Amino acid sequence: MRFNLSEVNELIRSRRTIYPEQFSDRKVHKEQLENILTNAQWAPTHGNTQPWRFHVFMEDGLSTLSSFLGTSYLKITPKELQNDMKLAKLIRRPLLASAVVAVSMKRQIENKILEIEEIEAVACAIQNMHLSCTAYGLGGFWSTPKLIYSSEMNDFLELEEIDKCLGLFYIGYPSIDWPTAHRKPLEFNTKWINK
Repeated sequence: MRFNLSEVNELIRSRRTIYPEQFSDRKVHKEQLENILTNAQWAPTHGNTQPWRFHVFMEDGLSTLSSFLGTSYLKITPKELQNDMKLAKLIRRPLLASAVVAVSMKRQIENKILEIEEIEAVACAIQNMHLSCTAYGLGGFWSTPKLIYSSEMNDFLELEEIDKCLGLFYIGYPSIDWPTAHRKPLEFNTKWINK
């Protein structure tokens, strides 16, 4: 066996969503973030297109992101559908994180690979980020508010029209005990076909 399988199993099964409200003030080092993003780039990618793109917001950049999210929510969301609590959360969360990574998909101009496969590759990259955070003892939260799919978000991140932001990944040291969780037994989700 090339790796200690019990440690790999424990890492995968220990991954948890930890929200920015559960982060401490302790700062994540840039070197840690570089390693997390490097691991993200080793996700599977059909045709080796490597469609992931990262915009890392830290320090004053977190305020820039916070302001953009609040302004965009008010601009995009019809007045009758606006929710003050949702707005406050969008504005507050970046300020609670040590870093926020906007993770996007860079679409091939020639459309050689199906878009869904590029989205899947980016999702795998995000899972690699989350597992790397878990290994560091860092909290991670993959957030997908509706406004990330807007043209305003593409403009903010300087993406092309055919590209897509697929999430905001919040990173910070947890201020809580590491959460526990459970999954359904395998037989609830699995059908074995032998002939």
